[in-house]
Amino acid sequence: MQVAVAGGTGLVGKFVVAELRAAGHQPVILARSQGVDLTTGVGLQDRLSGCDVVINVANVVTTRAKVAVDFFSRTTGNLLSVARRTGVKHVITLSIVGSDEVDFGYYMGKRAQEELVRDGDLSWTVLRATQFFEFPEPLLDNRSPVVLMPNMLARPVAARDVAKRLVDHVTQDPAGMAREIAGPQQLGMVDMARRIVRAQGRHRIVVPVSLPGKVGKAMSGGGLLPHGDYDQGPLTFDDYLAGLARPMATGR
Repeated sequence: MQVAVAGGTGLVGKFVVAELRAAGHQPVILARSQGVDLTTGVGLQDRLSGCDVVINVANVVTTRAKVAVDFFSRTTGNLLSVARRTGVKHVITLSIVGSDEVDFGYYMGKRAQEELVRDGDLSWTVLRATQFFEFPEPLLDNRSPVVLMPNMLARPVAARDVAKRLVDHVTQDPAGMAREIAGPQQLGMVDMARRIVRAQGRHRIVVPVSLPGKVGKAMSGGGLLPHGDYDQGPLTFDDYLAGLARPMATGR
C-alpha cells in the first residue's frame, strides 16, 4: 500500500517509515523537508494523492496547553480534511496512555486530537502508547550539571515497538480505540534518567521534581500506566541502554 506518514522525519516517524518499507509498503513522508506544512495544509493535497492509509505521528514539544491544543487541532484538522478529499480509507493516530486522566498541557492537546479523529467521518484507529525510552534524553541534553526530572511512574516502551504496532494496523480493519501498548517494566522517570547518564558516561546530577497538585499526584501515582488489557512491547529498557553505551573520550 501507499501509506502517508505525518511526522515521518521524527523519532517515531523514522521507525514507522522503516517498518513500512520492510513490510513492502510505499511510505510517503509528510514533513516540511518534503514540502508539506501540516499546520497550514500546504503541500498536503499532492502528497496524499494516491495514498490508502495515513499514519499520524506528528508531534510538538511543549508543556503548554494552548500550544499543544493549537498544534494538534490544526494539524489533525488539515490532515483529515485533505485525506477525505483524496480518498484515504483509514487514518491511524498515535496518542498517549493516560492522556484522558492527567490534566497536563501536552495531554490536553492529545485529547483534542483524539476528539477530532473520533468525530470525523473517516475510518480511524487511535493507538495509545506509554512514554518512550527516549523521554528523559531531551532534558539531559543541556550544559548544566544539574538536571530537573519530573517524578513520573511509567511503563516505558521502545519507539520501535510502537512503530511496528502502528504499521500492523495498516493491513487490519479500523479498530477505533486500539489496545494500548506499553513496555515490559514499570519504571520511574528519574531512575531512567540516571541510568541513561551512567550508560553514556556523562556527568549529570538528576534531581526529582514533582509537579504541583492533581497533575503531580497523577503522574507519580500511576495515572500514566495502562489499565486493563494492553499489548506489551518486547524490548526492555536494558536493551535500550545497551545501544546508548559509548566509549569514554580519551585525551590527545
